[in-house]
Amino acid sequence: MTPNGSGGGTVARLSLMMFFQFFVWGAWFVTLGPFMAARGQAPAMIGNAYTTAPIGAILAPIFLGMVADRFFATQRVLGILHLLGGMLLLAAPSVAPADGAASAWPFIGVLLLHMLCYMPTLGLSNSLAFHNMTNPEKQFPPVRVLGTIGWIVAGFVVGMVASKMTPEGAVGEAASPPHFFYVAGGAGILLGLYSMTLPHTPPPAKGKPFRVADALGLDALRMLKDRNFAVFCVCSFLLCIPLAAYYAFGADYVGRIGFDKEKVPVTMSYGQMSEIGFMLVMPLLFGRLGVKWMLVVGMLAWVIRYGLFGAAWGEAGTDNAKWLVLGGILLHGICYDFFFVTGQIYVDKRCSPEIRGQAQGLLVLLTQGLGMLVGNQVFPRLVTYFTGPTTGEGPGPVDWKMVWFIPAGFAALIMVVFVALFRPARPSVD
Repeated sequence: MTPNGSGGGTVARLSLMMFFQFFVWGAWFVTLGPFMAARGQAPAMIGNAYTTAPIGAILAPIFLGMVADRFFATQRVLGILHLLGGMLLLAAPSVAPADGAASAWPFIGVLLLHMLCYMPTLGLSNSLAFHNMTNPEKQFPPVRVLGTIGWIVAGFVVGMVASKMTPEGAVGEAASPPHFFYVAGGAGILLGLYSMTLPHTPPPAKGKPFRVADALGLDALRMLKDRNFAVFCVCSFLLCIPLAAYYAFGADYVGRIGFDKEKVPVTMSYGQMSEIGFMLVMPLLFGRLGVKWMLVVGMLAWVIRYGLFGAAWGEAGTDNAKWLVLGGILLHGICYDFFFVTGQIYVDKRCSPEIRGQAQGLLVLLTQGLGMLVGNQVFPRLVTYFTGPTTGEGPGPVDWKMVWFIPAGFAALIMVVFVALFRPARPSVD
């Protein structure tokens, strides 16, 4: 098959690839926090486990630039990485700590190895899809939406399996079986095998010399001379520090508020459902608001989300608390689409074609890499700070209201700084 020689059948195959790409991630990433918390692991160790994702995001461009883009067909690299990643997820339960006294470092090490395999596949799946499309502008959005649907379906599958495997009234390790790792690992191996059957996609940079500047996006750094672009990058980095709180502790908090623990993955997936809805209305709002105010709305949604989470804690266990938390979850569509997707569009329009790919890589490095890394280290310490003294019965209660109000205030401060300093000369572009 020649590049970009796609038909309807190829688009369907790419959609299935994208579905399982995010099914694998969604099947274990959301449930990891409650799993470790139920086994008595400290917030800092939960943060360390989630730090494996940004480490993978930081190192992925180097792997792609040195190996995947130069020497091997994309579908083969994709297949091998998913096979290895799936086997690592299947192995994770065998080294998972049984209680808080057991070391979690071997478990975290397995998760890190998995993320080192998985994170490069995000870029590889996109590049494979673009290479085999005749009209990426029209064909890619519905293909990518299948990825979001895959994440949602993973939540439902894990929730259904949990309801069958968790004994009624179970506590501790028994209340958090590792079934989700088997679901994710099995799906990863299936995707690895399926990837080998995808259209042949030769390495895009075959024969080109390797440059560290290309892999790290260093040429895009000159864009930081533009004040607006610099403000955007710095604020994006800072906003991803409190963002880490949602991924690492959001699911555990949903269970503490009063939702059935086996239904937590399903409840969290409502955020991805709203993401699909808001993605559809984005084109209508883009022309009215422009990039700046689309970004501001996305930042404001983070402030409101954490505010709702904090307000719910005083009424934990009540229907009102559940509605407050559910409202925060449903804001995910605005949080993600209005900020991250709008940010990607802004970068695409602000940068020249020759550094556009590097600039997008720089944005991923600052947000999903460095920002999430800092957040996954800072937020657990915030949880520990607001945890009561340890007694003979274990750690004291956590003041979750303050735990969520502080990132809400931090996000609000970033929003105010952004509004004050981001002053585009051409609203239609900046």
